[in-house]
Amino acid sequence: MVKLNLNRVEMPRQKPEVRAKNYNEVALGYNQEQAIEEARRCIQCPKYPCVAGCPVEIDIPGFILALRENRMEEAVKILKSKNALPGICGRVCPQETQCEVVCTLAKKEAPVAIGRLERYIADWERENMGAVAPEPVKPTGKKVAVVGSGPAGLTAAADLAMRGHRVTIFEALHIAGGVLMYGIPEFRLPKAIVQGEVDYVASLGVEIKLDSVVGRLVTIDELLGNGYDAVFLGTGAGLPMFMDVPKEHLNGIYSANEFLTRVNLMKAYMFPEYDTPVRIGRQVAVIGGGNVAMDSARCALRLGVEKVYIVYRRSEAELPARREEVENAQEEGIIFKLLTNPKRFLGDEQNNVVGMECYEMELGEPDESGRRRPIVKEGTEFTIDVDVVIVALGTTPNPLIAATTPGLEITKKGTVVADEATGKAAKDRVWAGGDIVTGAATVISAMGAARMAANDIDKYLGG
Repeated sequence: MVKLNLNRVEMPRQKPEVRAKNYNEVALGYNQEQAIEEARRCIQCPKYPCVAGCPVEIDIPGFILALRENRMEEAVKILKSKNALPGICGRVCPQETQCEVVCTLAKKEAPVAIGRLERYIADWERENMGAVAPEPVKPTGKKVAVVGSGPAGLTAAADLAMRGHRVTIFEALHIAGGVLMYGIPEFRLPKAIVQGEVDYVASLGVEIKLDSVVGRLVTIDELLGNGYDAVFLGTGAGLPMFMDVPKEHLNGIYSANEFLTRVNLMKAYMFPEYDTPVRIGRQVAVIGGGNVAMDSARCALRLGVEKVYIVYRRSEAELPARREEVENAQEEGIIFKLLTNPKRFLGDEQNNVVGMECYEMELGEPDESGRRRPIVKEGTEFTIDVDVVIVALGTTPNPLIAATTPGLEITKKGTVVADEATGKAAKDRVWAGGDIVTGAATVISAMGAARMAANDIDKYLGG
């Protein structure tokens, strides 16, 4: 009988009082000894539930066994055969709700740290091998346009290129990477890691066209009429949602998208070395409870704010953010105002936000999301003094693609209708995957959808 080792190896991190004042990566990663010790905890069970829990079906027991036996090049090969972005996934994917939650050791509340081992292998490859592209395959002569270079676009492009198709990515911004570059902070996902993964995809023969806004520069129909045999839409969900409460237009109220883009992509935290400023005051409120809210709050803290509040209308048990990110925020001194919801914003004579009037909330019966519905407790209004408010309530797809692409079926929420199993859209020769189909979700779910779409595109092209 296999003896279960329930002593999960913790990953070293910067101390809270240190990391709250810098943008360096918080989690420091395993060293070789720690990685092998953690890998030895995997019992190599015969049914591989972790593989079934992975949206891109990585051979998890395979790469863990290779790591354990110090066959690192083999571990890299196994990992990258299904995942072109392991350095990213090892850092930001919610393994605790996917592969790790179904790990056999999860029944003992000690699942193998799959994400941390994935990160270790990706970092080992970068430090010891560089990004090694697989052997080129015979060109098919087919051309595919991929719109967007976030996790979905990069995954689809890599899979299609490795099958011999000629792939061009069209990216609207001046840097490739999508939400990985503009949305996730440096202290959680270093941009050098993202750039390395982008460079790997380019090494497969993928052409990346930057500053190329599809829907303005060129339409989907024009791409299909100018030599492209298929189009994959992976533009994500970049249109922010607001609350529609009084005075939401005041100066100093940001969407999380704008705030994080200024800080991460345009390096506002290094102002004036980089010339993008960001307004910041003494007290900041972030409205929302997801990973984006945690990222926004922790970025604001590192800009030198005295107090940062997370304002969330449910309790801590319902917070949608990863547990790890909530704990990091709490350790760093973020103040959680739970069961709280804004009623209106308060401004001064110059229309600058100076406060936020809130209700206390209580939880009623579960709603369609399965979480208990928040209900206003009448007569409980109170005010929080704030200089800046960041609204992190989710996003929907930018309507540009839908507005310029006849024949594309769109939902009321602005997402593209696509077959769940294949990514095929209603329009001929067009596929879609990731947040443009589901609305804001996880990096790995976008990659899983892109992989399925790439499979179907390859079949369509005769692969």
